[in-house]
Parts: sequence; structure tokens; C-alpha cells
Amino acid sequence: MSINDYLMRRAAEVEEALTSALDGWGHIPNRLREAMLYSLQAGGKRIRPALVMTAAAAVKGDSGDAAQAMPVACAVEFIHTYSLIHDDLPAMDDDDYRRGKPTNHKVYGEAMAILAGDALLTHAFGLVAGAARCGSVAPDVLLAVVEELSLLSGAAGMVGGQAADMLGEQGVTSIEELEYIHLHKTSDLIRFSVTAGGRIGGADKQQLDCLALYGRNLGLAFQIQDDILDVIGDEGKLGKKTQGDVEQNKVTYPYLIGLEESKAKVASLTQEAKSAIASARLAEPDRLLQIADYLLRRDH
Repeated sequence: MSINDYLMRRAAEVEEALTSALDGWGHIPNRLREAMLYSLQAGGKRIRPALVMTAAAAVKGDSGDAAQAMPVACAVEFIHTYSLIHDDLPAMDDDDYRRGKPTNHKVYGEAMAILAGDALLTHAFGLVAGAARCGSVAPDVLLAVVEELSLLSGAAGMVGGQAADMLGEQGVTSIEELEYIHLHKTSDLIRFSVTAGGRIGGADKQQLDCLALYGRNLGLAFQIQDDILDVIGDEGKLGKKTQGDVEQNKVTYPYLIGLEESKAKVASLTQEAKSAIASARLAEPDRLLQIADYLLRRDH
């Protein structure tokens, strides 16, 4: 199976699971539920949940079994989706379109969009905790997953990176500060996806360290590639307008080091990520290596 077909299969599995992930948790006001599902079901590559499942399979050597990892895979997509809803708000990036559709606040209003993001974030932790009832993942493993999810999606992780991004400006922010922004705003959740999958698969400390390095470099490369696509990408493929960073005077890698050096940085980080996997002694590392190459080539 090609990496494209593999990721499409994983995305389809996640789509099905996301639809039912809100069931059985009590009554949700209809308008709030609609707003939550509007963004959850907006499509996308589902890279983060795919990384959870792929890392679990890479460690335990069972590429066909995704059931154990699915609750955490859904949880990370809930958090990613909440971050996009909030990132698009007028007080943040003020975007009109996401994945080719009007952004959540354009459809449901700012107040309901904020609440939908809040609800998705909160529900994510319930999904992880609820996985303990299935009995397929040990409670101490899920406890470690919850703790790391809180760290890497919170003030010291993704939210901190978003705050630093809002404070940055062209002519002031240094390359070191920009790396901090990208490592936390984007890379931390990708790093979490990989290490959470590793924990579910039974990774030892050395394997977790290698998976964390893979996720760190893959995530940084992912965000730099986003910077590049904002300059030269196809709006039709991206599902949103390009040149948004330029219009908002945001600091990006192409702005600081140029387009060609940014492309070289993405390639270098991708190779470093693959080297980390080569050192991890995984049962089935190939899909993680293929995902790294896939993201290097992506155009949306």
C-alpha cells in the first residue's frame, strides 16, 4: 500500500471515529454540537491522529490494529481542531476560510465558535481517560499520556507558542524566537502524537526519546513548510488564502532566511527525523519514515 493510500485509510478510520466520539457523554445543546461537528468534519489530512496510530503500530509491530490508539488519536484531533477554531478568530489571525469552507465564527458567530473550541479541548481529555474503560491500555500509560497532552497543548506548549506568535513582529523577532514559536505552536502537538502512540505500543525510554526527537523535527519542518506554502502555495489546494502572514506582518522562515534556505531547512529536519527513527529499534519503522518523506513533498 502506498503512503498516500495508507494515510487515506487512516483518515477514513478517524473520520468514522470522530463522528461517534461525542456520543454517550450527555446532552449537548444542538447549536453547540453543530459548531463542534462543523469543524471536526471539515476534512484535512488527519496527520496527527495518523501519527498516533502509526507510532503505536511501529513499536508493537502490528500495522493493522488501530483500536487501542483510536481514543487518543481522536483526542489529539479534537485539540488540533479547537486550536484552529480559536486561531481563526478576529482577535487572532482573523481568517475567513479554513480547508475551503467559511471559518467556524463566520458560520456560528464568535461566541459559539469560542465555546465550540472550549468544548472540544475539554472533551479531548475525557476521551483519553475513557479509554481506560476498554482495558486494552494500562491506566498508568494513559495517565502519562494525559499528563504529556496537558503539557504540550497548554501554556508551556501549543498555547504558549500561539501567544509568542501573537507577540512577534517583523524586524524584531529573531530566528531563535521564531524557532521557539514554531516548536511550541505546531511541533509540540505533533511530538505528542508520536510519543503517545509509542506509549500505547509499549515503547521503552530509549524508543520514546527517539520518537520525541522524530516528532520534534517533523513538527518544526511541518510549520516551516506551512511558511513556505503561504508564499508560493496554491490557494485552491490549501483551502485558504496565501500571503496571510505577509499581510499581518508575521515573522516566518522565508522572511528571515529566504525561500531557498527555508526549503533546505525542511529537508535537513526531515532527514534528522528519519535518523531518529533509524536509531529507535522499532518493529515496523517504515511507515513513520514514509510519512516524513510525504510531508516533505506536500503542497497543501
